[in-house]
Amino acid sequence: MSLPIPPGRVSPDNREHFEGLQTGRLLLPRCDRCATVIWYPRHFCPACGSLEVSWFEATGRGTLHSFSIVRRGQGPYAEAGPYVLAYVELEEGPRLMTNLLLEPAGFDHLAIGQAVEMVIERADGVPPLLRFRRAT
Repeated sequence: MSLPIPPGRVSPDNREHFEGLQTGRLLLPRCDRCATVIWYPRHFCPACGSLEVSWFEATGRGTLHSFSIVRRGQGPYAEAGPYVLAYVELEEGPRLMTNLLLEPAGFDHLAIGQAVEMVIERADGVPPLLRFRRAT
């Protein structure tokens, strides 16, 4: 399945995250004060307000928390055909909205709680994008 790769917005707050994706790693920030793993990547903790944040390599594994099959996309997704928009809960805790890369024939076999793993998609001229697929 091929989906568009929208350009990510690299900023000083999330630069480490995108640099990790460039090298095939999922880097996430974690609060040094309260241990909250932070998504969307930034340099302060939304849970306690601390500026004491460190980056670590996450496993890239998680579970399918929720999903929707989009049959008629809009904008750059208008020609994508049916695709899966999902919330994935990472092993490290945060939930993120993403795409689950799966051919339409596999849609009937999706279930909440299924194991998923990261896929890093690349396109010329844009930062890499984090997506997921069913775990192998």
